[in-house]
Amino acid sequence: MGDRKEARDQEFQSFVIGRWPRLMRTAFLLTGEQHGAEDLVQSTLEQVYVAWRRVGSADDPEAYVRRVMINAHARKHRRRLREFLAPKDDSGLVREIADTGDRIAQAEDRNALLKALSQLPPRQREAVVLRYWEDLTETQTAEAMGCSVGSVKSNAAKGIAKLRAIPGLADVVTQGGRK
Repeated sequence: MGDRKEARDQEFQSFVIGRWPRLMRTAFLLTGEQHGAEDLVQSTLEQVYVAWRRVGSADDPEAYVRRVMINAHARKHRRRLREFLAPKDDSGLVREIADTGDRIAQAEDRNALLKALSQLPPRQREAVVLRYWEDLTETQTAEAMGCSVGSVKSNAAKGIAKLRAIPGLADVVTQGGRK
């Protein structure tokens, strides 16, 4: 039994090390702050570790973990805790480091984009983050959000439309968004 537990722990550790940057990016975009993102990822991984035998043998463990993270974020939001993607005083904030292939990282004013993202309702923000930052399919996004593909399409379209309506962001959203 000790060998199986050790192998399972090693498998979990490898999963976490390989997925940590992406999980943190998603959590940061959902919560809007570094500490909130770290808390969200940690609590998600705590839940996943307990069920790792089942999660690790799933067809797509990353999708399972993403769903747990979205559910944890949704529970927090239902409790009416406020989130701030653009704090008033961000002098001490550790900046998210974008992937080199991230089109949004090429935007001249990333802070303006994050501030605009913070103005979206949570479900629209989740849909936009999962579809356009995480580059998930509509089906994968629907599974992660626990809703229908139609809801994903609707929330993503409304979110992108709101971002496009903000002066100066239209070009950034058009370049990074799907047509």
